[in-house]
Amino acid sequence: MGYSVIEEGNYKYIETKGGKEHLLLLHGLFGALSNFQGILNYFGNKYNVVIPILPIFEMPLRKVSVKGLVEHVAQFVVHKGYEKVHVLGNSLGGHIALLYAMEHPEKVRSIILTGSSGLFESAMGSTFPKRGDYEFIKRKTEATFYDPKVATKELIDEVFDIVNDRNKGIRIIATAKSAVRHNLGEKLHQVDIPALLIWGKQDNVTPPFVAEKFHELLPQSRLVFIDKCGHAPMMERPEEFNQHLEVFLNDVLATDVPA
Repeated sequence: MGYSVIEEGNYKYIETKGGKEHLLLLHGLFGALSNFQGILNYFGNKYNVVIPILPIFEMPLRKVSVKGLVEHVAQFVVHKGYEKVHVLGNSLGGHIALLYAMEHPEKVRSIILTGSSGLFESAMGSTFPKRGDYEFIKRKTEATFYDPKVATKELIDEVFDIVNDRNKGIRIIATAKSAVRHNLGEKLHQVDIPALLIWGKQDNVTPPFVAEKFHELLPQSRLVFIDKCGHAPMMERPEEFNQHLEVFLNDVLATDVPA
C-alpha cells in the first residue's frame, strides 16, 4: 500500500499528507485498511487521506458501541488538529460518519456514504455463524460482492479469524446490536451538509432502496449507482468510485469557502 501505520497513544492510522484538504475514511465492522487501497492510490497525493483504525477489538467491552466509536473518531480529529474533514464511510463506517456529522457539524465539510448502515442492513443474518465453519464465512464474504472473485483468500481468512476469536466475536455482536439500536431515520434531516451516496446496484447487505431512502432524507445529497457492484464499491469498482468521488469533492470545494 505504500503507507505505514502510525501509532500515537490510543490511535493507529494511516496519513498520506498529500494535500491541505483532509479526507477521513472510516471502515466497516469487518473492514480493514486494504478496503481503501483504491482511494489511497488515487487521492493520496491530492488530499491528506487519513484512515484511523477503529478500535472495535481494543476498547473496553463496556464502551464497545457505535457511540463509543464515534467518540473515538471525534477525539482523533481533535488530536490531529484538523479544522474540517471530508468524511467517507463504508457500511458501519458510514453510520459512524453520520453520527459524527450530527454531533460535530462544524467539523464536517462533506460526507460520503457507500453501503452505509444506519437505516437497514442484513449482514450475517439473525445468528452469528458457527465458529470453524470456513465455507459459511467464504460464502458470506463472497456474497458481499457482485463478483465473488473480489473476496480473496486473504480477505476471507481475515473474516474467518475474527469470527473464530471469541473476544472479537463478542465485540462484533455488541457493535452490530448497537448499530441496530441507533437507527437514524428520524435524525438524518439534521445532516444538512453536502452528501454523496455511492451505491452498488447489486448490494444485498444494504440494498438500493436503502440508498434511495438516505437520498430522500439527507437534505443536500446526490445519489449515484454503480452497476455490477455489491456492498463495497470502492473495492469492487474503484475507477468508477473514484471518478464520482472526485467530481463531488471538486464541486464541494468550488462552492465552499476554505477553512
